[in-house]
Formats: sequence, structure tokens, C-alpha cells
Amino acid sequence: MKPFELTYTASGNSLLREALHGWGISKRTLASVKYGGGQILVNGREVTVRHPLETGDAVTVIFPLEEFGKGLQAESGELKIIHEDDALLIVDKPPLQNTIPSREHPNGSLANIVAGHFEDHQIPATLHIATRLDRDTSGLVCIAKNRHIHHMLSLQQQEKKMTRRYDALVHGQVESGKFVITAPIGRKDSSIIEREVRPDGQFAETEVELIHAYPDYSHVQLKLNTGRTHQIRVHLAHISHPLVGDDLYGGKRELMNRQALHCRELQMIHPVTGEALVFESPNREDMAGLIT
Repeated sequence: MKPFELTYTASGNSLLREALHGWGISKRTLASVKYGGGQILVNGREVTVRHPLETGDAVTVIFPLEEFGKGLQAESGELKIIHEDDALLIVDKPPLQNTIPSREHPNGSLANIVAGHFEDHQIPATLHIATRLDRDTSGLVCIAKNRHIHHMLSLQQQEKKMTRRYDALVHGQVESGKFVITAPIGRKDSSIIEREVRPDGQFAETEVELIHAYPDYSHVQLKLNTGRTHQIRVHLAHISHPLVGDDLYGGKRELMNRQALHCRELQMIHPVTGEALVFESPNREDMAGLIT
């Protein structure tokens, strides 16, 4: 298996340690490179982080091979790949599939299938899922093939350079065209699963746009400005428009036998090339059939 590596060009005179920090190499990643079997080369020669750089020097970071996640069973199965390169894997998750295994569903998760894909193609990576979806939710999921890439994607999310847009069907007629829900979310005292809007919760913000109001439900599009657990579900229930099918937060299942939520668009910056990327996924048949 070939290890993952990145090459940078020094743009000025500095210590290698300082340049690596500027390129987004975290202290934790640097430690794993130094002590986990990786290498740092300058113009093809292995050096320490105290090495002085000159403009134009080629710095290559060879990351250590990652051990495949223990306890995660690699499985074969359908995997709809939207994009794949040495750093990223973007997939379109079907509804009613866990992102990661759970006690109730230990097999057949997206993570199990991706692990099988990595194994089949000899990709030396632990599973790094950057954007998770609930079991019922369908759509785009971003997976990093390297711990450093996962770190870079996390920084993008914190800096709001990665955005996700969702299609949803909610109960009732949403009246306003565009609005923002800003309400803190925390765990409900009586449950280990449910979240709720509460004063001591974490800051959470969701942008909502009405696409069309039907007699009994509305089609809305949503943009997440934060990534709290169950954020969309809790925020929509908070404004008395729970997701169709989301019986945990007040929705009913007459129209759909799952929560009517689909991650339709993912925008991000490629963590290696700096290219602006946009990925899209059409609605699944069950939701598409209710949107005319």
C-alpha cells in the first residue's frame, strides 16, 4: 500500500516547523508523522522540523499508514460514489441506512460498506466521516481518506467554508419565504437520544427557505450554519413545523415512512488543491413523489 503524501513549495525563508503550521499540519498530525512511521523531506532529503527553509524548497510530508479501524467489519454492498480522489470520497447515502454501526443495526451501515471499498482497493485509511447523516436522512456524505484531511475539513466547517443544503418536507404551511432559526440546542434531560431547544444548549443556526406550500405540508430548503446533533429536526419542531415522518420530534408517518430530509448539495474547498467544489444529489423517489 502506498502512503498518502503531500508536497508544498516554500514561499519564503522560515523554519520548517513554522511552514508546516502555515500549511495546516496540526501538532497532533506532526507527532504522528514523526513517531508513527512517516517522513518529512526537503528537496528529497529527510530533515527535522528545525530545518531552515529557503524560497522554492520542495517540502514533502509522507503520512504514516493508518491502521484499519478495529471492530469495524468490512462489508460488500452498493456504494453510490459521487466523487473520489486520493484525499476525498463523496457518496450518496440511501435512506434507512446508518452512517455508522449501532447496537440496533450493527451491520450494513455506510461505514461498513466504505470499509469494504477501502479494503478492496487497498486504501490505507481509517474511516474519517466528516459529515454524518441520521439513519432516515438520505443524500451526500463527505469522507476523508486521511487524518490530516479530516482535520482540514473540520477547519473548513468551523470557518463556514463547507456548506450543506437540504430538501425537507414539513407539516403545516410555512408562511414566510426566507427566515433564520437561531436557537441553542442541548440534550433532553429525560433522554440520551433526544435534543431540544434550551437556554444552556450550544449555539445553533439554520436558514430556511419556503419552496412551495401544499395543503397539509410544505417543501422547504435548509442551510446549516452550525452542525449540532439533530439540529434540523429540533429547529423545525421548535417552530411547530416538524419533519414529515419524524415521529421522534412530533412528525407523522402517513405520507412517508421516514423523516423527509435529504442532503441535496455540498459545497467545499478541496483541502489539497484549493479548488471550489459543488456536489449535488437528486431527491429520492419517496420525497420526489410528494414534490410536484
